[in-house]
Amino acid sequence: MSGEPRVFIDTNVLLYLLSADTRKADRAEEILRSDRLDRRVSTQVIAEFAVNLHRKAGLDWPTIRVHIETLRLVCAVETVLSRDQDTAMELAERYRFSWWDAQILAVAQRCGAKTLYSEDLQHGQDVRGLRIENPFL
Repeated sequence: MSGEPRVFIDTNVLLYLLSADTRKADRAEEILRSDRLDRRVSTQVIAEFAVNLHRKAGLDWPTIRVHIETLRLVCAVETVLSRDQDTAMELAERYRFSWWDAQILAVAQRCGAKTLYSEDLQHGQDVRGLRIENPFL
C-alpha cells in the first residue's frame, strides 16, 4: 500500500456499509475494497463504529467483532495520541469543529492522509493540507 494515496475514513462512511441505501453502501464498500488506496482509520473511529453498530443497528458483540476484525484487515489503524488531542483542541477552536471531528482530523493529518472521507464535514474544505471529501456526492 506504500504508493497509493493515503486516505482517512470517518465513521459515518463505514456505517453506510450496513445501510439500506444501496448507492451509499456500494460506494463505502468500493472505498474499502479499492487496491488504489492506502486506507486509515483511528481507534476513535473503531470505537464509534462499534457503539453505533450496537446501539443503532442492534448488532450483538460477536457480530460487531467480525466487522471490526474485517475493518482492521483493510485499513491501518492509527492510535489517538496525546499530541493529536492537543492538535484537536487547536482545530476545534480555530475552525469550530466538534471535539470528535477535530480529533479525527488531527489523527488523519498526523498519519499523512491527504483526503478525509466524511459525509458530515464540509465537502472540499482544506484543513492544513487535508482535503475533506464527501464520497457520496
